[in-house]
Amino acid sequence: MHSPGGKGLAMIDQQRISVSTWSLHRTLGRPAPYGPDNEAARGGIAPLTSAASLLELPRMAADFGIHKMEICHFHIAERTPEYIACLRRALDEAEVELWSLLIDGGDVTNPVDGARDQRWIAGWIDTACALGARHARVIAGKSAPEPRALEASKQAMSYLCRYARARDVRLVTENWHALLSTPDAVLALMESQGGELGLCLDFGNWEGESKYRNLAAIAPLAESCHAKCHFDEAGRPDRDDYMRCLDILENAGFDGPYALIYDGRDADEWAGLAVEREMVLGYPSR
Repeated sequence: MHSPGGKGLAMIDQQRISVSTWSLHRTLGRPAPYGPDNEAARGGIAPLTSAASLLELPRMAADFGIHKMEICHFHIAERTPEYIACLRRALDEAEVELWSLLIDGGDVTNPVDGARDQRWIAGWIDTACALGARHARVIAGKSAPEPRALEASKQAMSYLCRYARARDVRLVTENWHALLSTPDAVLALMESQGGELGLCLDFGNWEGESKYRNLAAIAPLAESCHAKCHFDEAGRPDRDDYMRCLDILENAGFDGPYALIYDGRDADEWAGLAVEREMVLGYPSR
């Protein structure tokens, strides 16, 4: 069972709550994720099943009490200057900060297509800049963390960090996919970038007996968090796991935003987000 965190932990402030559009994937009509290898899937939104458009989400989030947002790249239906301007205006009018554009495709460690994917990711960093995003989160690599792949990732991240910095965007990666499936690989990559690369820590990407030990090893580097809760088939949240993950970050001195990630079975995504928000804002009083 969960035991309370360290002494003197403060309540988490509402201003640190964020939301990812992945948590509202069903609301948006389940558009198909895509990357540089399957651009044909782009814009695959079924209008009849969409409860809202991306342009409406900032106001909906603000009405829900959340003023930070992360947007998955494949939720952006168009990249025309007109559409991007409309989306940025919707964020501004709702007073919602675009914390990060989540670039959920590409593999810079692919020995055949790595250069192509790096160019594709750079193009999305341009979009992040146009939207006024503070960060762009990228995949560090999908290859196993062996020396060749790690070196390829280090070189690609170095280039993309410089590219993003020139556009006033901070590049961030995540403990996600094969390359960053271990704390040693995360630490090696982050150290190689000399502080230029940020880290988003995701509660749900690592599993097993070593999960909490591994998350604790990288928690001091985290600048943001994907606060993903597991819900069982009956819709009950795994509160013990969630609180242990919060303990790890708060004990590490984390002061960044918690982006609520909901992908439970219940189709009522806002209800699931409300459960997660209650747990985060109720920390550590429980």
